[in-house]
Amino acid sequence: MNTPSNLKYAKSDEWFDPASGKVGISDYAQNQLSDIVFIEIFVEAGEEIAAGKAIASVESVKASSEIYSPASGKVAAVNKDLSNKPETINTDPFGAAWMIQLEGATAGDVMDAAAYEKHCEERSH
Repeated sequence: MNTPSNLKYAKSDEWFDPASGKVGISDYAQNQLSDIVFIEIFVEAGEEIAAGKAIASVESVKASSEIYSPASGKVAAVNKDLSNKPETINTDPFGAAWMIQLEGATAGDVMDAAAYEKHCEERSH
């Protein structure tokens, strides 16, 4: 499992980059979902959102899942390319597959990489 140490993680498997304000889903989440075939991002640039708000829905061959924002702030950008290539989430969840970018973001209830890895391990047993 890839868990970059510069990111913060929500228990619901989203990541937040405090440096760039970008948000996406973790490697663990995309692995659990398997082949992602569809994504719909619900929020638009300029919208103010709160941590815990549903920002997207992803569907895979196995399941569908709501994606929640791990931080509060103003949506500065939405990754429009992702809807044309949802499989990018499976190959590059921390890079090209970011979903939204927040400005003036304040992290919600998030944990560091080590705590998130432990959280994931506990759920796997």
